[in-house]
Amino acid sequence: MSKQIPARVSPMKIDDPAAFGRVAVLMGGITSEREVSLDSGRNVLEALRARGVSAEAVDGVPNLLRELQDKQFDRVFNILHGGDGESGVLQGLLEALGVPYTGSGVLGSALSLDKIRAKQVWLSMGLPTPRYLRLAKGDDVHAAARDLGLPLIIKPSLEGSSVGVSRVFSDADLEAAVELAARYPGELLMEQLIEGGEYTIAVLDGQALASIHIVPAGEYYDYHAKYVADDTQYICPGLDESGEAEARAQAERAFAGLDLKGWARVDFMRDRDGRNWLLEANTAPGMTSHSLMPKSAAAFGIDFEELCWRILETSIPEAS
Repeated sequence: MSKQIPARVSPMKIDDPAAFGRVAVLMGGITSEREVSLDSGRNVLEALRARGVSAEAVDGVPNLLRELQDKQFDRVFNILHGGDGESGVLQGLLEALGVPYTGSGVLGSALSLDKIRAKQVWLSMGLPTPRYLRLAKGDDVHAAARDLGLPLIIKPSLEGSSVGVSRVFSDADLEAAVELAARYPGELLMEQLIEGGEYTIAVLDGQALASIHIVPAGEYYDYHAKYVADDTQYICPGLDESGEAEARAQAERAFAGLDLKGWARVDFMRDRDGRNWLLEANTAPGMTSHSLMPKSAAAFGIDFEELCWRILETSIPEAS
């Protein structure tokens, strides 16, 4: 398969780290993704400091609020995964306080965190996403599965990092899958299982970067394969020239449709007939040693330090 490394992105717009002022790198929090967020945050903090940015770690929204009330920071690099960090709650707080921040605003964050609402937006735009049903407490999951058809996926609508996700191939597995997903907040999502390759693509300041074909050693790209295993393969770019063009165009439309800003990562499946199916958008992607956003950026010649700088640049409106 012929692969094409994409052209270089536009030059950086800020060359003086003092232009950012004092930066709070918001990480940690209290969600199921706390440890991943702490790991991401430490990496971002180190990268910004290496480039001369005055940056400090802040663990969770309550601590950030106290620091901002004392006017300790000029802007926020948000690397708080899940929960208030991606729901619009943090974004609304920072908007009210007049504090610039990285990533999407209230609307885009809220829509993207809720996988059901994100799918509704994409479907209204004619973008491809797997068929789905919303599950409320007390719904007949067996009847829903008959309507949707096996195999399928059951997952919480508000979680990330493959938390609470089950793949269901038989009616006998439904109850356990619902029980697992119901441990987490929000509605449950029952979704058609697309059988094929797993992919993701980063979007930086509205521009899609390179796709990544994810090939786990096990059957699926689960939490262990994402954050623990060292035998997962990442092929980047993941598609041939025409496939890259299609995936990038879809990712940019998906990004704009959800009113996303700054940076995000769009996950999709590619079925055996070569069709893409959008799964979800992540508005505060992981920045760990196993994470995909840095890998996608690297195909454009953007190393980790530069990526963090470019993300921080998007918190200055005149630079984005």
